[in-house]
Amino acid sequence: MASRMDELDASEHYTKESEDAAPVLLNIILDTNPIAWAYLSDTLPLPKVVAALLVFINAHLAFNQANKISVIASHVDRAEFLYPTITPSEVQSNEANEMDTVMQNARNGHDTAADDANFYRPFATIASSLNDALRKLFAKTPPSALSNSTTALAGAMTLALAHANKLIVELTPDRSTNPAVITSSALTAPTALHSRILVLSASPASPHQYIPLMNAIFASARLSIPIDVLALTPTSSTFLQQASSTTNGIFLTLQYPHGLLQTLLQAFLPSLPSRGYLVPATQSAVDFRAACFCHRKVVDVGYVCSICLSIFCEPPEGAICFTCGTKLRLQDYGKKPVVTVRKKKRKRQEGDNGVATPSGRMTPAA
Repeated sequence: MASRMDELDASEHYTKESEDAAPVLLNIILDTNPIAWAYLSDTLPLPKVVAALLVFINAHLAFNQANKISVIASHVDRAEFLYPTITPSEVQSNEANEMDTVMQNARNGHDTAADDANFYRPFATIASSLNDALRKLFAKTPPSALSNSTTALAGAMTLALAHANKLIVELTPDRSTNPAVITSSALTAPTALHSRILVLSASPASPHQYIPLMNAIFASARLSIPIDVLALTPTSSTFLQQASSTTNGIFLTLQYPHGLLQTLLQAFLPSLPSRGYLVPATQSAVDFRAACFCHRKVVDVGYVCSICLSIFCEPPEGAICFTCGTKLRLQDYGKKPVVTVRKKKRKRQEGDNGVATPSGRMTPAA
């Protein structure tokens, strides 16, 4: 009996260690709104943020050589990958010719950061690729797009979820058999790759993106992918607070700009199993306000369709939900109640002879 218990403890310990040793895919969503970074240029310029982010990425990759990284730009007019800039299949095909390219560059005298002997090559590759992608992104941004004060956060989050789900399906045998059909047992089964999302936000999300953003949040919660948020400005987004709360992530507002790297390493570097032994430095108060479907305004109290759960800041025209077309019965909700005047009842008081007088006064005995 004791040996059986020892075997169970050993198997459980092995499972725990294998879960801790599983590689982690870190999807970083970087806010690249030029207007927001222009306001932060005096306290927190974008080059310093990118430099701190590269140190954080190197620390993540140093924990496990199988860890993966992706950086997605949440730009004013689109969302696109900054790293990797090519598909994983092209990466595998280029790995065979990578050494030939390095030798050819060395023969031609091309001195690049990736070929520096004093720089770990994977770190140098990510740094050069990320900086080049950022320069190209800002160079091809049209001036007309700079009038938009918000970013394509919902699109960037969708790209991160699609990239994570693709790698999980490829690396997990139970899911690769039929990727189109994912049962509830497959969702809860242990995977060969853990994934999480880190959002560096410098501008608030637009209420017009409420529906696609909430769809991405619910999909992330279903896939057990936590969403961590680091708000670089005090005016944090309401929806990002809900994203971290729904997916059991961490939400922090950067208080001191010079402590960006320290905040990244201490709060967002620990892995998911390690967070069970730590006290997460997350925000306790969460703003759960929603945006209405009619005017895209953030409301505290509104009307909700009982069929499709659409939210309205005021009753829709004709009491018809324009999302599902259901005829809604509002009854008398919101109307002022009809005030009815009630007559005052006259109090009855008994005298000594047991007869109440009309005036209510006591009469002397005869």
